Amino acid sequence: MPADATRNPLSAITAQQPFLIVDGALATELERAGFDLNDSLWSARVLADEPQAIVDVHRAYFEAGADVATTASYQATLEGLMARSLSETQASALIQRSVTLAAQARSEYLAAHPERLDCPPLVAASVGPYGAYLADGSEYRGGYALDRAGLRDFHRARLATLLDAKPDVLAVETLPCAEEAQAVCDLLRDDFPTARAWIAFSARNATELSDGTPIREAVRAIADCEQVVAIGVNCTALEHIESLVREIRGETDKDIVIYPNSGEVYDPVTKTWSAACAVSVDSDGDGLDHDHDLAGWTPRWLAAGATAIGGCCRTGPGDIRALADLRKALG
Repeated sequence: MPADATRNPLSAITAQQPFLIVDGALATELERAGFDLNDSLWSARVLADEPQAIVDVHRAYFEAGADVATTASYQATLEGLMARSLSETQASALIQRSVTLAAQARSEYLAAHPERLDCPPLVAASVGPYGAYLADGSEYRGGYALDRAGLRDFHRARLATLLDAKPDVLAVETLPCAEEAQAVCDLLRDDFPTARAWIAFSARNATELSDGTPIREAVRAIADCEQVVAIGVNCTALEHIESLVREIRGETDKDIVIYPNSGEVYDPVTKTWSAACAVSVDSDGDGLDHDHDLAGWTPRWLAAGATAIGGCCRTGPGDIRALADLRKALG
């Protein structure tokens, strides 16, 4: 076992706060700023075209109260970038830029908020699933043609490239199947034993991953990976999260990270969002419904066992600020 095998970069914050706050959607904020992300590279395209815009979004989330900046590398792969006529060296540099831009935003934030120097925010290097590279919606259903060995080969170079930029943690996210998580764990154990990562699955209901695998089974398969410091769910409907957290907590005592969508529903064919049928919940006993309200649901998620909470698609700094206000109230 490596000397630092028990190191958890999240623990400096979770030891001091009721929960750690992950940031919200990067692409949503870029779209609000006027960027057209209808592209196979999604927000990764902005890495080359307008890097300052990415810094500005990260900084906005830090100012709202986020403890983590999740980088603009979700859909940035060597294969995808090289298909756009970049050399391997240029593609690697662009992927690493996603980490340096988040670190730049953190440095700017800390210069304005020296009170955070003793417990600074983290930079989490986003690692999207194989399905995100395919850009065909398969990160929401799984069913890949690649086997576990092929998935290892796909992820190896990008993990190495991101880790060379020295993020605090890898955010391996939106995985629709257990086999991809196992492939990543193989790489962490064998190729990158000093790296630390969280693994977040996408789920189709309250107990199953997007490909139909019971989440308990998926968690059980990776829970003994020393390099995985947190397991959770992202890019999933709000109403499924509480049950999913309880399922995860039944299989591990590791940190549980959750960052669901805003409550709208995504159509991967038309690449559009629409309002969902609301599932009302009076989560804090105030007599009000909190249909699409991260902070409103948070007390239930915390009671179920979550330790890190943020937002995924269609969430923004306002949602993160509400989480920060709630955390302050919880003391």
